[in-house]
Amino acid sequence: MSLPVLVAIVVLGIALSVAAVHFTGGSKMATLTSRDQTLRRFAEDFPDEAATAVRLTADARTAFLDIGRGRVGIVHGIGDCFLTRIVTAADVAVSEADETNTILMRLTDFTWKGGRFRFASDVDARALLNALEPRDTSSAREAA
Repeated sequence: MSLPVLVAIVVLGIALSVAAVHFTGGSKMATLTSRDQTLRRFAEDFPDEAATAVRLTADARTAFLDIGRGRVGIVHGIGDCFLTRIVTAADVAVSEADETNTILMRLTDFTWKGGRFRFASDVDARALLNALEPRDTSSAREAA
């Protein structure tokens, strides 16, 4: 078999494989459509946790859940699936971005490093920043 024919067969095979994945839903991006869907998805991985508030990002790909005791739950769309995490202030570095209602989050978790998250309202962005700001626990220990 000549080299040009072999190259054509390989290119066609790869193109057909990519098309098959795309048309069967492989390139679909997971989004969170409601508060209830977010709570159900989070409960699949953390059934014993109860969220008091859910904050969806403007693109509906990520939600942050207040779960108490200085912890925040995260549901984030990756491809057509969702990743869930529980983080504390010690697990993340958060800061405001240059854009309005946007925060930058960097996780210590090597499986997902975080990202840039834009919210529809400043209230949600500020609440998340406040929930994940480092707290000085040394004064509480000294008092005990």
